[in-house]
Parts: sequence; structure tokens; C-alpha cells
Amino acid sequence: MRRRYQKWMCEWETRLTTRDTNRVVRPLEWGLEWTRGWPCMDGAGAAADRPEAFFHELNRRIIENSDQFFAYRTPTDFRLERHQVQLHASGGADGNERGYGMGDFLRFTSAVESPYPVNNTANARWFPARGRRAVIVLPQWNADALSHNALCRMLNFCGIAGLRLSMPYHDVRRPPELERADYAVSANIGRTMAAARQAIADIRSCLDWLEQRGYRRFAVLGTSLGSCYAFIASAHDERLAVNAFNHASTYFADVVWTGQSTRHVRAGIESAITLDSLRRCWAAISPMSYFEQFSRFGKKSLIVYATYDLTFLPEFSRQVVDEFQRRRLDHQVAVLPCGHYTTGETPYKFLDAWHLVRFISRAL
Repeated sequence: MRRRYQKWMCEWETRLTTRDTNRVVRPLEWGLEWTRGWPCMDGAGAAADRPEAFFHELNRRIIENSDQFFAYRTPTDFRLERHQVQLHASGGADGNERGYGMGDFLRFTSAVESPYPVNNTANARWFPARGRRAVIVLPQWNADALSHNALCRMLNFCGIAGLRLSMPYHDVRRPPELERADYAVSANIGRTMAAARQAIADIRSCLDWLEQRGYRRFAVLGTSLGSCYAFIASAHDERLAVNAFNHASTYFADVVWTGQSTRHVRAGIESAITLDSLRRCWAAISPMSYFEQFSRFGKKSLIVYATYDLTFLPEFSRQVVDEFQRRRLDHQVAVLPCGHYTTGETPYKFLDAWHLVRFISRAL
């Protein structure tokens, strides 16, 4: 029976990861131009002549000086706006012709600038609640504007405010030439790192805004790619005392190399770079690189992973759990009997939400 269930689950998971027909295979690009002006650049070596070695050394320097690399300035143009909610789907049909009611959105100029003006205005839907507790919610890669909204309402029911952040290049922040949030995770080494740095700055800026509104106890809830960003932000910001990592993994490169949903990224780069080299090129945006920084602060964490995950392989999630245990960090673990994409399907989405909301409401 267990083997039959596993076969059924993996087939379902595969159908969900192959339903989008607009994934684009792109060749490896170093993206050296994205690193200009970054902290930690001094002494990283000659970029143009040996870009691979340059990124290896740059990542080493960033990890050693990560507080400097992920430093930011609090935006000065926070504003709360009321707009019609639009889908901004990534599956091919955009769906913007249909409205989904009205919503309140925090808007501000991102502390990390990209060449795409539409991406430089951070966007976070606001789900207010009385009290002093608030959660920053980061959905998965290619999430549309409705993803995780129901989770925020569940948090509201528990008396916790939710600020659902659109990650760089997602939904309303997506450049018009894209159908998917490809610039967040792609074959461009520098751009992918820049997107992560921008996401961490946006998360921390959201904390500043929440503090200005009188909130004092903070959590972060990240799913998939959002989980990666959430861990790095928490490792560099003491205010994030409660963390829910919904699908957790170790190294950014390993997920791209082995995951079903990133097979098109690997297809464009595997002939030009090895996994070991890619891991070193993206070490600075990998949660596994920042456990030392994360351990500086007293935090409570929930790690959620799925038994039949074909995108964030369970072995990577178990390595994260092992590291939490080895360092004796305060944490809980929940294992779902499904896969990565099927976590968003009935009945598993309700089980996942129960774990997340229950943990946050108690820990915060």
C-alpha cells in the first residue's frame, strides 16, 4: 500500500510540475554587471578574465561579511494604498482582466535597486489585526497575487497581523517581457544573487514599517524560495524571533540542480558549470551558509518538509533538521505525507496550514 501511495503521489506531483508550458531554457550567464557596487567586492579578483573564480571568492567574502552585504537603509516613502487585487498568474494566462476584490497594499521603494522600475517598488498586501504581533509571509516561487492570502486570514483569526510580501520579480513586480518570475531564479548567476539580496532588504524594510505602526513581536513564514529568503533574513535580523520554514533546503544550487520545477534552469547551464562550482557561486544565497549567524539570536523555528517532495528533495530538508539539532537550536519539525506542489492541494494544504498557524500563534 505504501509503494502504491508513493507511486500515486509522485505521478501527481509530476503532473503538477509539468502543467506550465512557458518555462524558458536559457544559457549560463555570469551577470558580472549585477555585482557592481556590492559590498565585499574589494579583493575579489579580476572578474572579466575568470568569472567563475571571481564568484567563488566573492561568495566567500560575502559569507564572512554577511551583515555588511545584507545591510540596507530604511525606505522613506512607505505608503498604504488600496487597489483592486489582480492575479498576475505565471502559468501562461495572466488573468489580469479579472478583478479579485479590493485590498490594502504597503508600497515603498526597495532599498536594493534593479534595472527594472516595476520591480523596484516593493509590494505587500496588508492583513491588519489588533495587538502587537505580526507575520511577514513569503509565498513560493512564481506565486500569484492570491497565494497565501487565506493563510494570512487564518493568522488574523488568531489575532496576528499578516504582511504578504511580493518577492522580487513576482506578480505586480514582474517585468512586462516575462510570463514567469524567471529573473528571481535563473541561469544568470549575478542576477539571481541580486534578487535574493533585494528580497532580504524588502523583508527587513517591512519590519521597519510594522514597528512604525506599533507592532513589537515578529515572525516570518516562508514557503519554498520564500523559505530560503526568510532564513537568510532571520539570520541577519534579531527581530524575527519566530520562523516557519515551509519546505526547507540546504544549498540554492542543489535545489536548482535536482528539483523538478527547475529542470529548465539546469538544462541551460549543466554543460557549462558543475554542481560543485554552482554551489560555490550561490553559497551566499544558501541557508546552509548562515547557521552561525542564525545561531546568534534566540529564535523559535518550525521546519516543514514533504515526504515525496521532488523539488526540495527530502534528504536536503533532513540535513537542515540535522543542523538545527546539532546546534541545539529551538525548533520543531512537521513532515507532510505529500510532495512540494501537492502541499497546495486538498487535503494537504489544510494540514500544512494547521501546522504553520498553530506553531506561529503559540510561539509568537
